[in-house]
Amino acid sequence: MRFGLLGPPVLFHGKQEGGRSSGRYEARAIASPKSRVLLAALLLDAGRVVSVESLKDALWGGEPPVSAQASLHNHITRLRRLLDDPGRLRTVPSGYVLRIDEGELDVHVFDAHVIQARAAHTGRDWRRVVRECSGALALWRGAPLAGLPPEVGGYAFAQRLGEARLLLLEWRYDAELALGGPRLHELVPELAALTGEYPLREVYHRQLMLALHRTGRQAEALAVHRELRTRLVGRLGIEPGPGVREAHVEVLRGAAGEGDSKGDPKGSRDSKGSSEPARPNPSPAQLPPPPTHFIGRTAVRDALHRTLTAPDPYPTAVISGMAGVGKSALALHVAHRLAERFPDGQLHLHLHGATPGMTPLTPAQALITLLRDLGTEPCRIPEEPEAAAALLRSLLAPTRTLLVLDDAASAAQVRPLLPGGAGCGVIVTSRSPLTALDGATRFPLAPLSDDESAELLRRASGRDGLDDTDAARLLVELTGRLPLALRVVAARLAARRALTPDALAGQLAATDDRLHHLEYDDLSVRRSLAVAHDALAASEREADRDAARTLRRIGALDLPTYGAPLLARLAGTGEHRTEAALDRLLDVALLEETTYGRYAPHDLVRDFARERAGEQDTAGSAETALHWYAAVAERVLAAIVEPGPDREDRRRPTPSQPGGHAAHVGTVVPFAGAEEALAWGDGELENVVALAARYADDPAEQRAGLVSTLARLIFPYAHRRGRVAEMEVLGQAGLRAARRLGDAAAEAYALVDLAGLHFLTGRQNDALALNDSALAIWRRLDHPSWIRRCLNNRGLLLDGLGRRAEAGEALERSLEYARRLDDPYGEAVTHSHLGNLVEHSDPRAAIERHRRSLALGDEIGAVVVRHSAHCNIGYAHLRLGQPAAALPHFEESLRILGGHADWHGESRTRLGLVRTLRLLGRDGRAARECAELLGRADARADRYTGALARHQQGLLLRERGHIGEAREEWGSALAALEGTDEQAVVRELRELLARPV
Repeated sequence: MRFGLLGPPVLFHGKQEGGRSSGRYEARAIASPKSRVLLAALLLDAGRVVSVESLKDALWGGEPPVSAQASLHNHITRLRRLLDDPGRLRTVPSGYVLRIDEGELDVHVFDAHVIQARAAHTGRDWRRVVRECSGALALWRGAPLAGLPPEVGGYAFAQRLGEARLLLLEWRYDAELALGGPRLHELVPELAALTGEYPLREVYHRQLMLALHRTGRQAEALAVHRELRTRLVGRLGIEPGPGVREAHVEVLRGAAGEGDSKGDPKGSRDSKGSSEPARPNPSPAQLPPPPTHFIGRTAVRDALHRTLTAPDPYPTAVISGMAGVGKSALALHVAHRLAERFPDGQLHLHLHGATPGMTPLTPAQALITLLRDLGTEPCRIPEEPEAAAALLRSLLAPTRTLLVLDDAASAAQVRPLLPGGAGCGVIVTSRSPLTALDGATRFPLAPLSDDESAELLRRASGRDGLDDTDAARLLVELTGRLPLALRVVAARLAARRALTPDALAGQLAATDDRLHHLEYDDLSVRRSLAVAHDALAASEREADRDAARTLRRIGALDLPTYGAPLLARLAGTGEHRTEAALDRLLDVALLEETTYGRYAPHDLVRDFARERAGEQDTAGSAETALHWYAAVAERVLAAIVEPGPDREDRRRPTPSQPGGHAAHVGTVVPFAGAEEALAWGDGELENVVALAARYADDPAEQRAGLVSTLARLIFPYAHRRGRVAEMEVLGQAGLRAARRLGDAAAEAYALVDLAGLHFLTGRQNDALALNDSALAIWRRLDHPSWIRRCLNNRGLLLDGLGRRAEAGEALERSLEYARRLDDPYGEAVTHSHLGNLVEHSDPRAAIERHRRSLALGDEIGAVVVRHSAHCNIGYAHLRLGQPAAALPHFEESLRILGGHADWHGESRTRLGLVRTLRLLGRDGRAARECAELLGRADARADRYTGALARHQQGLLLRERGHIGEAREEWGSALAALEGTDEQAVVRELRELLARPV
């Protein structure tokens, strides 16, 4: 079977003779208009996935019927019946793929003839030109895609083929003029018709002049020239080009009789067998026009200029980046600016490494093209690529030539094309940085800045009113500042003046199918991205196929960033294979490595990956990720919480915890220590929070139960790290999931955790209410160790609120529970809180309490207890007015804490250290410690601790005489403490601000 697009879409069926194939094909029209549209849409992306949405757009435009899905399925079924093998048209998760083998689509055969014809024309192999051109033109049945609605698209595709047909006609007439013979007489009416159809196309006029002249019709030939010149001068104000002028001279001189110029279609001697020397080939000047709207890139543009004009030999620049980031535009912009520095010419070759619908050029094909462009006759080009590369180097060695290799697929494709001349320069563009290409300077491109994006949008759209508007800013954000996406948006605004930027921004923001709105004519973000993904998916290399699968898993889960261990779980491969897959995704610019070992796609790549992931993939990936995160969270808990009831109680499952959790934990290697576990949490917490927020209200109880389990196990890490914003999300997600599942124990965990958050942020009343709710549940569940903790927390909170009698009662009861449970850790913590309670009235008694706590901490090796005891002793000495005695305790507290995480304890210790140093007059160190505390608080979005630090910062500034700056710090601190229960510091701040300046 063969397929036709060179005219109305048709199917060609093989003819049978005597029960066997005759090798000839018969065209059969497709009766159904919808089937023709469907076939054309699939053939335009033959061999690649065509999404369901794209097919619906082609069939019904922008208004598909309610039954579109079912109707599309029916049309697909009908089309399969027309094919020789229904398996050609496969259903895939995101759409359909039509398999087309080599030589089965007339467009592919046509393009192959065009390539051969161009090469033959360059080499003046006229008989071969006629053969190749005739073979291509015989396939032409009419305008490509004729009779199809505009929704099918392919306008640029049809324009390209139409232009190729006109070139084939030009080349064939050149060949026939060169060959001469009786066919010359037949050329005249054909060329006359073409000059009438294309009155400004000079080539046909030149050929008609020569055909008339060489058949003895000189006067008519001169009349053709006169009419053409009158038309060009009158309409365009220009003279005919050099080809027409040369033909005019031949006609005037009667060159057919004088010099036998019939061997050359342009009127000069054929180089083969001519007694006159051939004219030298002109210096190549192949650069396409520079980009009309080139914005920004000043730093990289200047760096490229320096690289290519430096005195060092063999300057080679590789411009890399994702699809649509503007690599080719930058290369052409710089190449045009440097053209004068390379007087021997500028070569431009598109290597089609990632061109939709095109196969990358092989090195051999690229070498042949470059050698022919440099004037080498085809018969003189070596067949072996190594010899051809050597010849290219020899030709370029004595020259100063600029070579632009656009859209390279790999270093192996580029390496044989590099010139041997020390004065030559090379610019390569590629999605890959081509790190295997030795000696190259690399220029990775990122998307434009916000201002550059807005300027490109304004210039390309012609909408001057876009400057500094909310709509422009939103469009920039929604396009990800990607130049290709910005050009599509600009083209849509330019094409429809009634389409407002606000309306277009609304379309992009309100749909999950953003990529659908980022297609216009031959500009398509989706197609540009699909080239890389589809090539990986169809590759024979395992790493490439793994890379395509990994990208789909990324789309299925959609998290802020990704690491290899998670992706290995999602893809079902080992970490070694996953890392190789990630390397390939980086190499083709479908992923970025934001920090070492952390990966994220551009927003539009994220959209593309989501399209390629099916609903089943999404659900399965979510459960896999939640299981894995919950399992690793338990390993984190074991690494950062000291052995004892606190750790074991957290690990004990609640009723909603899904079965199999323990088995998942068994597949995760334990952390080597707390530092490694904390580092894991620092990298993954953003993902954990995203999953918890997304699936806490999931109707599937399995996923909601996993969220509850995950929140319970990871919260101690978030609390110790002081990750305030994340604690809020995790606590609320765990609470919602627990209540919906009716899991009282999980609810109590979430209430206690949220109470800890409120305590950390200075909201003791809110914390007390939550803690008391949890205490009621634990009493109902008869869970003594959690009753002890809640009583301990209650005493701590009541003390902070000034309700000291109630606080003492709660703490004494907590101490009783600790002793009854033989829980030395709990006993030590409660002694510490009792010490804080008595500090208000008897600091020396408080110190004794803290020393008892310290002794217990030393006995059981509890880091948090030991560092907290020293911190509390330091505060007791400050209350006694003994800062010198307090200092070593604060320093020892920080030393003991070391790399262990306890943000609450650390921040209290650092705050006490700042106060102590200030009271001792050591303002320099106090200022440094205060700045360190402020930086750490701000990094955690902990406004409460930051406010306490700013209070001290203001006091330090006042002592140095900077009253205005001090008041600014106090004002910021007071604003941050509004809504908290920190009464003493608020009172002092108000007094400080009330004093006259």
